[in-house]
Amino acid sequence: MSANSATPADKAGTTEKPQSGFRIPKFLKIPFWAQILGGLVLGVLLGWLARSQDISWLVTTLSKVGDTFIGLLKLAVAPLVFFAILVSITNLRKVNNAARLATRTLLWFMITSLIAVAIGLAIGLLTNPGSGTGLTPKDGKAPDHAGSWIDFLTGIIPTDVITPFTQLNVLQIVFMAAVAGIAVLKIGDKAQPILELSESVLALLQKALWWVIKLSPIGTIGLIGFAIADYGWNLISKYATFTADIYIGCALVLFGVYPLLLAFVAKVNPLQFFKGAWPAIQLAFVSRSSVGTMPITQKVTERLGVPKEYTSFAVPFGATTKMDGCAAIYPSIAAIFVAQIFDVNLGIKEYLLIAFVSVVGSAATAGLTGATVMLTLTLSTLGLPMEGVGLLLAIDPVLDMMRTATNVAGQALVPVVVAAREKILDREAYERASASSLEEFDSSESTDSVGSSDSSDSSGSADAPEDARPSRKVPAAV
Repeated sequence: MSANSATPADKAGTTEKPQSGFRIPKFLKIPFWAQILGGLVLGVLLGWLARSQDISWLVTTLSKVGDTFIGLLKLAVAPLVFFAILVSITNLRKVNNAARLATRTLLWFMITSLIAVAIGLAIGLLTNPGSGTGLTPKDGKAPDHAGSWIDFLTGIIPTDVITPFTQLNVLQIVFMAAVAGIAVLKIGDKAQPILELSESVLALLQKALWWVIKLSPIGTIGLIGFAIADYGWNLISKYATFTADIYIGCALVLFGVYPLLLAFVAKVNPLQFFKGAWPAIQLAFVSRSSVGTMPITQKVTERLGVPKEYTSFAVPFGATTKMDGCAAIYPSIAAIFVAQIFDVNLGIKEYLLIAFVSVVGSAATAGLTGATVMLTLTLSTLGLPMEGVGLLLAIDPVLDMMRTATNVAGQALVPVVVAAREKILDREAYERASASSLEEFDSSESTDSVGSSDSSDSSGSADAPEDARPSRKVPAAV
């Protein structure tokens, strides 16, 4: 009897969760990064085996595995973007100087994009990636649809509410979500049920996406294996200079520009940033999807000391518009590559146009795998042949991994820089950030959804003094 009567008190006095079922000992668990690395190695081996031995069923299997993984990611993209943007806009009401933060975020997105495109142009001009490849204009094939500024501008506003979701037009989904979020803010208390439903659906989508994320090692086997089996090393060798340019350009931005901004603009330790952001960067490399990585990007950014209310706006916004890899480095080098293949001379005006397209048109990439839309937009603006897109599609999966990793790192970096300059960054939390395993984010998901796992923190209000806010909004669970 006494044991039964003590149970409620015990439950009320502790947060410890009951243990049930068989649990794998911690020392036997394989770290997620090791699973990803194993998937990469196994994918290369299976792809080489399938191609060298002409094993058609293995090629088909690898293709299906990779396509299924990407399909599962894309399945969550449309609703995830809609509800993430809607909730993120409404969360801005909890942040002081919300308009100022949004403006500064957009400004730093543009600044880093300009730096990235300048690096891409410099590398392309120094290396001449289109020379000596053996490729000719006949090797290219024009895409079925080429992006244009008219399509880009008119395509923002949807003609109905269903088509953007069925055709996965992320830009139109972002537009509808922004309108809905602003409407919720204007309506006020009457829209509270809609906001609560949106938050619940967003939590559900993030949980479902987490299950997909755990399949990344298997998806890696299929994606890398099929790339090797289908294209082979001979094709990759033709694009050796171009591939190296993309990886070097992304590496310079990722490990050169970003650390300098952290050290001299945000005045924080760059190594701590990479420790905290590593789970999102490694997942982006494998999944090749900024939107698919968005829940983890948001969590690591919070762990780096950025207030949750600001993070929930900046990261979803960045996942659909902040593309230093896909929209800056890649199109700048690709434009030079295509121009050299087709023997077209580019001048100062064309280089300035590339920079303009990269800064203004980056939303066209919309966080999906691949950057074909952005490339066609760039080529059409420069008047270059659309057949150049066909030349680069074969090598795209190999390039997209590094491009997306750079994208996601930038999506976490800008909120840190802005928060530091606005003096809302929790520097103690930033210094505590570590390269913990990706699995930790799943266990902290329930506490993150309510904003904090510390009972004393939960009593704070959104109107708390600015200097007291950062430590309250960084979840202790991470």
